[in-house]
Amino acid sequence: MAITFANPGGLPEIDVYRQVSIASGSKLVFVAGQVAWDAEGVTIGEGDLAAQVEQCYLNVAAALAEAGGSFDDVAKLTFYVVAWTPDKMPALLEGISRAAAKLGVTPAPPATLIGVAALDVPDHLVEIEATAVLD
Repeated sequence: MAITFANPGGLPEIDVYRQVSIASGSKLVFVAGQVAWDAEGVTIGEGDLAAQVEQCYLNVAAALAEAGGSFDDVAKLTFYVVAWTPDKMPALLEGISRAAAKLGVTPAPPATLIGVAALDVPDHLVEIEATAVLD
């Protein structure tokens, strides 16, 4: 596997991700921010953060598959969440959990969550981008 995750001493351990991703592969894959669109461009889960996170993960997985990879190859995720407040964390985690179950993965790469005022389409509540490393 090209990715190893670690929680170094001196940094807090976070339940849902690791602080460091060590990549040893030779092919970098940068996945553009994915929103909750289906293949026809219809927004899935209007007003439902968990449903939109789930769809974003499925879209990231589809993009990774096109490059010959999967979530096992993800070195870093970035989440952009509209009007982020900490009380939205359960919905975000629920969406991740549902997508992980569908994909059969345990996502734990380092992640950054950025609260934003808006995304490209008013119905979109979240956008997720990924960086992956493949052997």
